[in-house]
Amino acid sequence: MKKQFLEVGKIVGTHGVRGEMRVNPWSDSPDFLTAFKSLYFDGGAEKKNVKCRPHKNIVLMTAEGVTTVEDAEKLRGKVLYINRDDVKLPEGRNFVQDLIGCKVLDADDTSVEYGEIKDVFKTGANDVYTVKKDGKEYLVPVIDSVVVEKNVDEGFVLIRPMKGLFDDED
Repeated sequence: MKKQFLEVGKIVGTHGVRGEMRVNPWSDSPDFLTAFKSLYFDGGAEKKNVKCRPHKNIVLMTAEGVTTVEDAEKLRGKVLYINRDDVKLPEGRNFVQDLIGCKVLDADDTSVEYGEIKDVFKTGANDVYTVKKDGKEYLVPVIDSVVVEKNVDEGFVLIRPMKGLFDDED
């Protein structure tokens, strides 16, 4: 089931004395957060109007009601959320949070299950799914020749694994 509020970063410190905060963004780039005028705290329970600007590989953020370094310091460690309805992803793109937990099935025989996606990480060339089954982890490259279909609404990803990907050495 898709979550309405998605984690997008964490406040990791303060910047200056006027309440600006340093945010570690959990997105493709720090620029992603600059599109939002509101972010949510506490899993979506509290909404604050914000202004964000990229600064190297982090985001500097001001939030309504946060005007001093002491106010900002109280928010250190807080996770920030966006409302799913505030984002329109390009066709074929998914939130990592939607992919985690999806079953990984064989594209040619859907009765064959390779496991469940536990994590997604970036490499220089492509993303990689960490797929776990029976206590073992497998790394599946997210490339067109391997990943055939992603259906997060139904909770599955269809793949044609490369030779040797799921061959266990005993």
